[in-house]
Amino acid sequence: MKSKATKLTITTNLTVYKSMEDLPKEDLELLKLAKKAVKSAYAPYSQFFVGAAILLENGKISIGNNQENAAYPSGLCAERVAIFHASAKYPNIPIKKIAVSVASKTQIINEPVSPCGGCRQVISEYEMKYESPISIIMSGETGKIYVSDSIENLLPIMFNKKHLK
Repeated sequence: MKSKATKLTITTNLTVYKSMEDLPKEDLELLKLAKKAVKSAYAPYSQFFVGAAILLENGKISIGNNQENAAYPSGLCAERVAIFHASAKYPNIPIKKIAVSVASKTQIINEPVSPCGGCRQVISEYEMKYESPISIIMSGETGKIYVSDSIENLLPIMFNKKHLK
């Protein structure tokens, strides 16, 4: 019996920079703020420190970092801390870009780290809310930088408000 199924191929497009210094100035400044936010993250259990910096359409910047808790599910990721802060302070201003950086006490992170699944879903919610893509700048402690023009590159088949009508 021949299968009636077809294959769906999904591709992702990211811009890859060799280092921070190769980034456009606005992206570089935002990533520097994310790296600074890494330093005040609270991650005593995982020793994996994450910082995020968000640029809003009005030029304001919101900073966040991961906040762990001994009851692990109670903590929050850096991206969500920054997004929720921005949304609370500037509820009607679209997010233009988010930069994410990491550091670890147990290893050197030489490659970009992307937002986790939960953060990807939250970023997608804000893209849908404002009907505007959010650029995502991702870095490790050293090495290449990845930039995505939209969360759709990281979450191509996303669940969103269209499914709830």
